[in-house]
Amino acid sequence: MIIDDYEPLIRKRDLKRYKDKDLFETVEEVFDTKTLYTLLSLMRKKIIKRMNGVISAGKESRVYLGFDWRNNPLAVKIYLTSTAVFRKGILKYIIGDPRFENVKISDTRSLIYAWTRKEFRNLKRLYNSGVKVPKPITFLNNVLVMEFIGEDMKRYPLLHEVYNELDILELEKIYRLIINEIFKIVCKANLVHGDLSEYNIMVKPGLDIVIIDVSQAVHIDHPNAREFLIRDIKNINRFFKHEVKLENIISENELLEELEHCLKNKKAS
Repeated sequence: MIIDDYEPLIRKRDLKRYKDKDLFETVEEVFDTKTLYTLLSLMRKKIIKRMNGVISAGKESRVYLGFDWRNNPLAVKIYLTSTAVFRKGILKYIIGDPRFENVKISDTRSLIYAWTRKEFRNLKRLYNSGVKVPKPITFLNNVLVMEFIGEDMKRYPLLHEVYNELDILELEKIYRLIINEIFKIVCKANLVHGDLSEYNIMVKPGLDIVIIDVSQAVHIDHPNAREFLIRDIKNINRFFKHEVKLENIISENELLEELEHCLKNKKAS
C-alpha cells in the first residue's frame, strides 16, 4: 500500500509526519509534493480511497493499482513532471491540435498537466464512440484515474507479451479486431491514435482487446494526422506480418484508401 486514508488539510511541514505514520510507504521520483497534494485531493473528493503497487512503469509515467470507496479497482496513472526528454517528445502531438491552442508549452509542469487532460479527453471521446478503451473516471493535474483492466489485482497482458501463446486463428481474430478499432477511432471518434502497436493493446480473456495509452492521440484536423495514421497501420501490419507470420494482412494502401473519407470528415470539438 502506498496511500491509504487522508487528512482534510496537509501542509508541507506535515508531509514527513504523515510519511512516518506510513501514509506513504513508497516514495519515488513520481511522488513530488504537488503530486502528493493532487492524490490527497482526489481522496478528499472520494475518488480514490487507497493505492497499491505499480501496474506498469515507463519513462514518462507510472500506473498504480488503486481502489475507490466501494473497493472497486482503479488504474491511477501519474505523469512525471520533471522529465525534459518527455516534454520534447510530446510537443509534436500538442502543437497543431485545435483543442489545445492555448496550452503554455514553455512550462514543463503546465505542459504535463495539459497532456494529462488531453489523455482524459481522448479517452472520453473514444469511450463514448464505442472504442475498446478503459473507461475514464476523472483527472487532476498530472493524475489520471480510469477503469482497471484486469482481474485479481493483475492487469491483462499486452499483445507483445502473450502472442506466442495464441494459435494462428486466434491471432487472425485479434488482427481483425484491431483493424476494426482503427476504423472506429478514425471514423467515429475522429481521432488518430498516433502510437498504436503491440505494446499498447491488451488482450482480454475470450480474445477481446483493449487499447491503452491514448495521450498522444490527435484529432483528424491535426496537420500530422495522416502521417500518424500511416504509422499506426504500418506498426500493426509489421507486427502481424513479421512477428506473428500472419498471411491474411490487409495492405496499408487498401486500409488508408478506405479511411481516407473519414479523414476528410473533420468535426473538431
